[in-house]
Amino acid sequence: MAQALYDFFTSVFTREGPGALPSCEKLPSASVLNEMVIDSDTVKKKILKLKPGSSPGPDKMTAGFLIANVDAMAPALAHIFNKSLETGVVPEDWKTANVTPIFKKGSKAKPGNYRPVSLTPIPCRLMESCMRDAMVDHLVTNALIKDSQHGFMRKKSCTTNLLQFLEKLTTVQDQGHSIDVIYLDFAKAFDKVPHRRLLEKFKAHSIGGQILKWVENWLSGRKQRTVLNGEFSDWGDVWLGVPQGSVLGPLAFVIFINDIDLVVRFITLMNKFADDTKVANSIFTDADVANLQECLDQLVAWADTWGMAFNMEKCKVSGLHHGRAHTDEDLGRARHWCQSPTVSQTLSTVVC
Repeated sequence: MAQALYDFFTSVFTREGPGALPSCEKLPSASVLNEMVIDSDTVKKKILKLKPGSSPGPDKMTAGFLIANVDAMAPALAHIFNKSLETGVVPEDWKTANVTPIFKKGSKAKPGNYRPVSLTPIPCRLMESCMRDAMVDHLVTNALIKDSQHGFMRKKSCTTNLLQFLEKLTTVQDQGHSIDVIYLDFAKAFDKVPHRRLLEKFKAHSIGGQILKWVENWLSGRKQRTVLNGEFSDWGDVWLGVPQGSVLGPLAFVIFINDIDLVVRFITLMNKFADDTKVANSIFTDADVANLQECLDQLVAWADTWGMAFNMEKCKVSGLHHGRAHTDEDLGRARHWCQSPTVSQTLSTVVC
C-alpha cells in the first residue's frame, strides 16, 4: 500500500525542459533581500515554540530532544544555518522527507483521495522558519504580494478572504446588477511547481544572492518515500514541486502565482487563498461577458506557460442575480461558460 501510494504521488512529476524560460515581470521594490544572519536567540525562540510531540523527519531527531537541550542546540544550529547560507549548500539529510498520506474524502481504496504531506527534518524546518520570516518582512515592507492573496500571509485568513469577497458581491447586488463567479483550483498545485520557473519568480520579487542560491539548492536533489503504518516505500527522486508540510513551501507557492493578478486586472474581483482562486465580473453588457471569457483564456495560457494546470473536477461557475429568477439571458450565459473552449476543455465539470 505504501508503494502504491508513492507511485501515485510521484506520477504527477514531469521533468522541466532545459529550454528558454518565459519572461517574468520584475515587481518594483525599494530593497532587495540577498543575505541574512541567523542568531542563536532567534533559533532558541523557534525551538521553544515547537510542539514536543511533533513528528520527526527521516533523521529521527525529535522536537522533545531539541527542547530539552535548547541551550546547547540553539548556538550549534545557528552556526550550521549560517554556514549553510554562506556556502549555499543544504545538508543532504535535510532534503529527505517521509510522506504521510492524509485521507481527504471518497473511496479509501483510491490513491487519488489522499494528500501527500511531507515530514522533513526538524532542524531544516527551523531554518526555513527563520528564512520565511525574513522573506515575509521583505515582501510586506515592499508591498510585493498582491492584496488578493489571503493564504499564508500575516493578518489574513480564510475569514478575511470570505469577508472581502462577500462585501464585493453584496455591493454589486445592492446596485441592482448581476455578477458571474468562476471558482478555480490548480491541479496538484504544490507538487507541480517547476523549479527553474519558481526561481525566476523569486528574482522578480527582488530575492537573490545567497538566499536565492540556498533556495535553489534546497529544491534540488530532494528524495522522498511514503510511510504507512510503519511500512516504507522505496526512496525516489523529487523533480519538481515544493514540499507540502515544509515551512518555506507555502510561501514559495504564493510567490509563484502572485502575478496572475496582472492577467485579470480588467475584471471586477479576484481573491486567492493559496491555490484556491475566485474570479468574478459584474455583468452589465456583452462586453463584460467578453472580458470574463478573455480572463479565463489568459489564465489557462498563464498556467500552460508556467507549467501548471487546473483541476477540472473542482472548477465551478455560478451567477448571482439581484432578487429575481434566472432569465433566459442568464441561462444562456451559463451555457456559454460551459461550452466555451476555455471552460469546456479545462473546466469540464463546471456546474451552471
